[in-house]
Amino acid sequence: MKPLPEQWHDQQKKTEPSQEEMTGDEAKTKTPGITAGTKTPTLGTQSPVQLNGVTLQYDVGDSTAQPQFESRPSSPSPNPDLPPPREQWGGKYEFLLSCIGYCVGLGNVWRFPYLCYRNGGGVFLIPYFIMMLVTGLPLFLMELSLGQYGAAGPITVWKCCPLLKGIGIGMLLVSSLVCLYYNVIIAWTFYYLGMSFQSPLPWSCDAIANARLCQMNVTNGSHHLSASEVFWNEQVLGVVHSEGLQDPGPVRWQLAICLMVAWLIIFLCMLKGIRSSGKIVYVTATFPYLVLIVLIIRGATLEGSLQGVQFYLTPDWQRLQNAQVWNDAASQIFYSLGIGFGGLLSMASYNKFDNNVIRDTIVIAVGNCCTSFFAGFAIFSILGHMAWRKNVPVGKVADSGPGLAFVAYPEALALLPGSPFWAILFFLMLFTLGVDTLFGNMEGITTAVMDEFPVLRGDMKKKTLFLAVLCFGFFLLGLLLITEGGIYWFTLIDSYATSFGLIIITLFMCLGISFFYGVNQFCQDIIDMICTCPPWCTKVLWYFKACWVFCTPLLLLFILIYVFIEMYNTPLHYGSYEYPRWGKALGVCMGTLCCIQIPIWAIVAICKESGTLKDRFRKSIRPLKTWRVTSGHQFVTPQMVEVPYTVNLTDADFTTQQWENGTSDA
Repeated sequence: MKPLPEQWHDQQKKTEPSQEEMTGDEAKTKTPGITAGTKTPTLGTQSPVQLNGVTLQYDVGDSTAQPQFESRPSSPSPNPDLPPPREQWGGKYEFLLSCIGYCVGLGNVWRFPYLCYRNGGGVFLIPYFIMMLVTGLPLFLMELSLGQYGAAGPITVWKCCPLLKGIGIGMLLVSSLVCLYYNVIIAWTFYYLGMSFQSPLPWSCDAIANARLCQMNVTNGSHHLSASEVFWNEQVLGVVHSEGLQDPGPVRWQLAICLMVAWLIIFLCMLKGIRSSGKIVYVTATFPYLVLIVLIIRGATLEGSLQGVQFYLTPDWQRLQNAQVWNDAASQIFYSLGIGFGGLLSMASYNKFDNNVIRDTIVIAVGNCCTSFFAGFAIFSILGHMAWRKNVPVGKVADSGPGLAFVAYPEALALLPGSPFWAILFFLMLFTLGVDTLFGNMEGITTAVMDEFPVLRGDMKKKTLFLAVLCFGFFLLGLLLITEGGIYWFTLIDSYATSFGLIIITLFMCLGISFFYGVNQFCQDIIDMICTCPPWCTKVLWYFKACWVFCTPLLLLFILIYVFIEMYNTPLHYGSYEYPRWGKALGVCMGTLCCIQIPIWAIVAICKESGTLKDRFRKSIRPLKTWRVTSGHQFVTPQMVEVPYTVNLTDADFTTQQWENGTSDA
């Protein structure tokens, strides 16, 4: 526990301690250093001052004496009102692998390679790594540090600044929207995985059903209706039977079964908490790398693979002058690291207090970016072979999003000898990538709710019921996305759920921690957590401090303005279908619903305080009394206090119980 920020007590008058002698068990001692005119906490009529359940005793005869810890519990029986203890990761590698699995998702496979070749090939790596240094790393460290120091989820952690509680609510809504459509991708993956156990593959030209179509394409020289496109649009989605958002049509029962299985797997994996999911990530987080290595080796042996790699990396230096390139680099860093969803904050909240967050930030962020670059070789080597087989430019077969994962790449795999084996490997990789990311998003939701309602954490039956209702609710809502017109709703949510709303949430998180909570105090919190770290850890905080205060907010504003301009000027499409104005308005409402939580809950926090508007505001940005008292000590037993840094108690520590009541002088 550290002294309160200096400005909160700069008006307190330090007085000499005095004693009042009284008889019996009701002897009272005035606490040294209490401001004149305030109510003096007394021993005897009030419960003794405690730190993590341990009674603090201090010498009333000597005003300079340091408080002493007793070796006995503060009460003979445990307090039934205390929340159940939080879990912790079984080891630091479980946390690292969970974060890497959360960050390394489908976007690394189906978005980064496309952005790289579209924005100047190898030249795109320059703005990409600049944005990682200026935006990605600072925000990533901020979210990890906030979760680890507060040992709380996205909502409860804002007891460090109650005015900003709406940020946590907004994170919860963003994660809910992402979970709603992300598991639909896993359902598609399941469907393709099941169909891959056939030879020939049902989307290949060797399949009897596609023989006539492929023959027509060869005869007419047309490549607009490939076998993989027909399979995707007709057999999987059924989108050819829908006219748009207003015509969703019936649910595709095959996909409904796949979606139910996907949610059942998520439910079972999360039932035991991080102790269970922490073991699962040893497989799900490492398997994609094995598949990528196998695909790269296989792709390098194919004719035309070098043409694809050359197309992927050929630099176009003129592209650096285009603002679109810098915006794409920033947005890719922003979304691929999973910043602002609450998943990182929740996973970090289960860390040990002295875990080195700076080291973890560098390892995870750099690993994620290198994976994106590495995946491009696996993708474009095989797409180059596909272009060589069809005698078309690589740009004709390259795509982004679901079009790459479920149309272009499956078509390329169908051209390989032993195509079912490669298809099974590829879709297993997509499944593990999607599940890891969904674990992180779901962890953000469940941690936020269980921190607000601790009874769910301590009662296994209630926790099971909560998870079952949550997963089943997502399944029912997801049925809209697997109708014949579901892809239109999928694209709408995907385009707006993680758009301007997420950027606004992250911008306010950065500004709130820097200027309300205090960037110097936040850096001191990090130093307290990594006190055993080498000296370079504390020195690098100067760089992060400059980013949090100046560089990162400016870049987020740039991205936000660009998103608004692009959203206004560019119509939303899926294929040849252009979304109506009411559809775009619905998407804007989704993003607004997430970010509007910030002013709503700020008003609620101000209204809860008393005094003038200025006084209310000042009180609402103060940490609650439980912020530093519990931070980092959630797992200390009453018999022994083990803290990872030196405990320096001041006068403010004995008045901490008055914070929320507003009785201490400000």
